[in-house]
Order: sequence, then structure tokens, then C-alpha cells
Amino acid sequence: MKWVSECRKAESKGALYRLVNKWSRPDILIVDEVGYFPFDELSAKIFFQVVSKRYENGALILTSNKSFMEWGKVCGDDVLATAILDRLLHHSVTFNIKGESYRLKESWSDYFQND
Repeated sequence: MKWVSECRKAESKGALYRLVNKWSRPDILIVDEVGYFPFDELSAKIFFQVVSKRYENGALILTSNKSFMEWGKVCGDDVLATAILDRLLHHSVTFNIKGESYRLKESWSDYFQND
């Protein structure tokens, strides 16, 4: 949600170009939980610009609980999602982790062990 609010704030100040540059500058950019909240049109386009600017120029680590097939819904546009994924997946390593949530498993096991 912070991504969306920062995009809106930058747009209202006429500072979208600066925002894209800010997020394109770090050696490694980590974006956690992509898809937890869907992007609005503006934030999806800014995300594309950041990914495009970083493409082959900077490391990017993303986490998401959404499959690649669901990214059209996340971005609100199948074509934009395809363009983003095209850049993200080229030269990338992906890890697909399936199973129970480590956090939930730990919290529930602690609860039941105290009985």
C-alpha cells in the first residue's frame, strides 16, 4: 500500500520522474509482497517504469504470493503485466515455495505445545 500512496503523492507534486529515479538508484531493490494489494493504474505504470529502468542495470528481489498467471489482476492490465514479467524473468532466478506458512506453523505449534 505504501507503493501506491507514494505514487499518488509524487503525482500530486509533479514528481513522478524523481520517484522513478529514486527507486531505480539502489544497487538492490527489494519489493515485498507484490500483489498483496493490487496496483491502481498509476502505481502499475510506475512499477513498469522502475522495472524497465532497472532491467539489466540493477538487482531486483521480489516476493509475491501470486502466480505469474495472476499478475494481470495485480497490475489491472494483462499487457502491462506481461511486459513487466518479460523484463523481470529475463536473466532471473525464481523460487517457488509451496507448503504451510512457516510463521503460522510456528505460532500454532507453540500454542498447542503449551497445553
